[in-house]
Amino acid sequence: LAPAWEPSWLRGYLKLNGLLTLSVFAVLAGCLLGFMLRGSHLSTQAKIYFSFPGELLMRVLKMLILPLITSSLMSGLSSMESKACCRVGVLTVTYYLWTTFIAVVVGILLVIIIKPGVGTEMDMTNKDKPEYKTDLVRILKVPRVTVQPNFVYIMPDDSGPTGRTVFLELTPPPDIHYKTRAGSNQQMNVLGIVIFSATMGLLLGKIGERGAPLVNLCQCINECVMKIINTAVWYFPFGIIFLVAGKILDMQDPSTLGKKLGWYTVTVLAGLFVHGLILLPFFYLILTRKNPFTFIRGLLQALVIALATSSSSATLPITMKCLLENCNVDRQIARFVLPVGATINMDGTALYEAVAAIFIAQVNDYELDFSQLVTISITATAASIGAAGIPQAGLVTMVIVLTSVGLPPDDITLIVTIDWVLDRFRTMINVLGDALAAGIIGHLCQKDFPRRPTGKNSHNMQNGVPMTELPLHKQDCCYDVMGDTVNERPTIYNICQV
Repeated sequence: LAPAWEPSWLRGYLKLNGLLTLSVFAVLAGCLLGFMLRGSHLSTQAKIYFSFPGELLMRVLKMLILPLITSSLMSGLSSMESKACCRVGVLTVTYYLWTTFIAVVVGILLVIIIKPGVGTEMDMTNKDKPEYKTDLVRILKVPRVTVQPNFVYIMPDDSGPTGRTVFLELTPPPDIHYKTRAGSNQQMNVLGIVIFSATMGLLLGKIGERGAPLVNLCQCINECVMKIINTAVWYFPFGIIFLVAGKILDMQDPSTLGKKLGWYTVTVLAGLFVHGLILLPFFYLILTRKNPFTFIRGLLQALVIALATSSSSATLPITMKCLLENCNVDRQIARFVLPVGATINMDGTALYEAVAAIFIAQVNDYELDFSQLVTISITATAASIGAAGIPQAGLVTMVIVLTSVGLPPDDITLIVTIDWVLDRFRTMINVLGDALAAGIIGHLCQKDFPRRPTGKNSHNMQNGVPMTELPLHKQDCCYDVMGDTVNERPTIYNICQV
């Protein structure tokens, strides 16, 4: 029982937003603790031990990804009709591609306007060294092309202003043979799991009654995972403190980063702000005619977890919980839209890759024409779809964007030092985009999914019968004989009896 002096509004606030408040204070406490411990110069082993509670939080979230995705997609798609499933799939993929392309365009416009890479000195050690310009002048002017033309190399010489002339014969390029080696990836193949689970769910829906035991099993697994999440969320504030503090301990000198990458950071954060808090809510308002910020308020817990973990896949269980409990999104819609979005919808990553590519071009004084900007927008959109929902996955796909316009991939090292900070904010935009997409698709497809009763245990019921006690076969029935009257009723099986 609450104390008599405790006001009723405080009890109501703590009941609704207590966990969210603890998570926000955990992020602030982690930042404060990390900056306080930076002066202690902890060893690498001490940092590993210090970050263990945060690493345990990441392991708990990653543990729930596989059972949640498989059970959600298989049970959700198996109960959809073919037309409804096709409509939801087309709308979801189209919306994700459209918003990702819009994010890339926003990033390109901002980086062209702000120009964060112009005048930026990334290597301060070579600033005072003299620069020489060399020329290759061809001295053989013949009508036919020679096999090995001769050139004159103008070599810089301090003794003479004109330089020293050296004759040079160019050798043919070496014969290089490329070999392919089998690669390995320690991360989970989330895209493959999504495709397999979606295919299995569609086939289970077509099989019908014979697939009902497996569908019931997936529904039980999904509900068990949600119960695990409801229990594990109370550990999150404690784990967030050490997760954030550990990252700050590994950070380089903030003042040096601010001098080199200050305007670049401002450009990325401005693009994420415009896309996440202006454009995406505007799309939600236009398509649903509802207040988007009321919807976003129910997602604050998921956004805080995304900020702390920097992984949209690890945040997936919390996003699912927020949509079902706070935003009242249909369970079938959430089961399909969220796992697909966590795999292919990377608005923040696409915007970040476009900004980073043009920033590197500006640092190298490389002017990009309109066709190259179009190439960046297309490749950034495509590369973000293939990015994994793990921390700093955008650096891997950044190579694709840079090589598409001839920029050196080695220059990724210019932005690695600040990437861990920006990665957290773009993960928040990715999670926000997934959740708003679920709300939009649920509104557009509400005719295909009639509204169910919203009670505490309504998600466990179907037509008044628990999900774990559904008829498996129509031909299984009992006959009740009462006098001259014979009543036929279906046989109810419990999933534990199957």
